[in-house]
Amino acid sequence: MSPSPPGSGFGKDIIVPDGLRATKGWEAAGPGAPADAPVQGNHRPIARPAEIHRRTFLRQTAALVGLGLTGRAFAETPLPAGFGLGFSLYGMKSLPLETALRTCAEIGYDNVEFALLNGYPTEPSLLSSADRSRIRELLAALRLRLSGLMEGLSLVADEATHQRNLERIKAAAQLAYDMAPDAPPPLETVLGGKPAEWEQIKEGMAAQLRAWAEVAAAAKIVIAIKGHIFNAAQTPERVLWLMRQADSPWVQLTYDYSHFALQGLSLDETLAPMLPHARFIHVKDGRKAGGGAFEFLLPGEGSIDYADYFQKLNKLGYHGDVVVEVSAQLFKQPDYDPQAAARKSFVILDAAVTKAGLKRGW
Repeated sequence: MSPSPPGSGFGKDIIVPDGLRATKGWEAAGPGAPADAPVQGNHRPIARPAEIHRRTFLRQTAALVGLGLTGRAFAETPLPAGFGLGFSLYGMKSLPLETALRTCAEIGYDNVEFALLNGYPTEPSLLSSADRSRIRELLAALRLRLSGLMEGLSLVADEATHQRNLERIKAAAQLAYDMAPDAPPPLETVLGGKPAEWEQIKEGMAAQLRAWAEVAAAAKIVIAIKGHIFNAAQTPERVLWLMRQADSPWVQLTYDYSHFALQGLSLDETLAPMLPHARFIHVKDGRKAGGGAFEFLLPGEGSIDYADYFQKLNKLGYHGDVVVEVSAQLFKQPDYDPQAAARKSFVILDAAVTKAGLKRGW
């Protein structure tokens, strides 16, 4: 094992497994890419494994299916996982920021995601330079990394809203570098629109995404776009189509299996095409309710097998973060307790890491 490079993380001794190529800052996306282009796909800036070629990836995926990992005998000696566990402060809007951060650190989370949406304490327009310095120092003192920045942008926007979206991307990039200049987190966002309108609006969505990509490239921030069951880009195929239309290393993916599970899609068939491009992962559970409605749940309250999930992430070389996202369906309920939700989610996910024969990698 070898230590991570200086400056990677907030004061933690991050252990990088032997065989990983340690880096400082962003790596080039591939041959011919600009020197400042980000890593393409599922790797944090601090380290990445050898490139996973398509044939190797497909062989690994087929092996996972054949192994039937659920219920298999796990290794006696835990293996380092390529991911840390985090909590999105999207689910802690009611708490002061310092209380939210201290709660996550005390529970045992490795990282947090900031919500940049209007009304949240981490909305960029509310944070002065002094505020940003204090938050950065608090993150360091609590040994928490900033894993992501959440926005709620739409690719189905009129011109005025589209221009505001571009300004919000710029503001997010500035906050990313103010908080973590050595490893700026990605900006993750849903994409808007309605599923039934996909064929009519997809070209316009692609055009706006290309404009986002230009701004992201100039600001040097990865935008990790997310499929959502209630949005036009609700399936892996649609999200991947948009990403390819952008044709930019600065546009990658957020993977959230809950949105695909509710559509009857398996973990394997969605991981295989999306994980090579995933820069960020959200986790939560869900179930079908009466009348064709859907309900999102905390991790462990549904049917997702997280030990199996984490083994597959590790086997396929994911090096990023796995972050709990509490749905607005839950946190808008009058009896919702954000601290209890964070604790309950951590217990479930940390136990799943152990059951999978892993230990958190950083």
